[in-house]
Amino acid sequence: MSRRLIPLLWLVPAGLVALVAAVLVAQWLRTLPEVQAFLLDYPGETEVPPGTPVGFPWWLQWQHALNAFFLLLIVRTGWAIGSGKRPPAFWTRRNDGLIRTKNPPRRLSIHVWFHLVLDALWVANGLLYFVLLFATGQWLRLVPVTWDVIPNALSVFIQYLSLDWPEHDSWVFYNALQLLMYGFTVFIAAPLALLTGIRMSTIWKPEWRFIPEKPTRWLHIAVMVYFLAFTFVHVVLIFATGALRNLNHMYAGRDDESWIGLAVFAVSVVVMIVGWVLARPAILTRLAALGGTVRK
Repeated sequence: MSRRLIPLLWLVPAGLVALVAAVLVAQWLRTLPEVQAFLLDYPGETEVPPGTPVGFPWWLQWQHALNAFFLLLIVRTGWAIGSGKRPPAFWTRRNDGLIRTKNPPRRLSIHVWFHLVLDALWVANGLLYFVLLFATGQWLRLVPVTWDVIPNALSVFIQYLSLDWPEHDSWVFYNALQLLMYGFTVFIAAPLALLTGIRMSTIWKPEWRFIPEKPTRWLHIAVMVYFLAFTFVHVVLIFATGALRNLNHMYAGRDDESWIGLAVFAVSVVVMIVGWVLARPAILTRLAALGGTVRK
């Protein structure tokens, strides 16, 4: 086992202990009269802008599934890049195609090549998402309009942590904590991942030193950790707070408790597993060879 993984393995039991302690503290807090009054004053719902659309359109369902697929493989390749192990192959772009540069192309590890390909697909998917988000008014579901979103978000956090779920209808609107977290993920975390990735990519010239590389790299890793933590909590809450209805919202575009959303979700998981299995060096080197020279 890699020495780098041993300290990370200790995070699992430490995280479980911290989570159990946090749940107990939250349940104790809910016994205090002041906290009970706070939860009554701020149940977790905040005002939504007029004209906010209801439900989840078909394009958002596809965007959600594609985003999950790309992020899974992006994290995998990012982990492979940072592992310190020698890559199984290296790729060099041909300089006689559509993209031609004065300087000779740089040699990249096969992991970096695949990471950049996935990044390009993720960015293209994200640009389409932003266009549709603002064209259809779905962005209104992700932007708070009053400052009471903060105490309401704190209220929802206490309710979630105490395992007494807040009541709300996400088909119509998100609760305050979801509103802040989804908005932060879309409008801050995702752009940060893109901008820090550009700074570390091969398109960034060495003479451009006005943005230091080391802090940017740490920020890029921090964003990756945030996405992992967000995804874990997101999935856990989806299944803990009404799996069938939640999955129908996001994968079937319907507000009921049928099994259609779960079936579509299961298919998307199978696709992600297949993508994970196929993303091995033997296949990646063949794909990379279509646009460059691959050497071991």
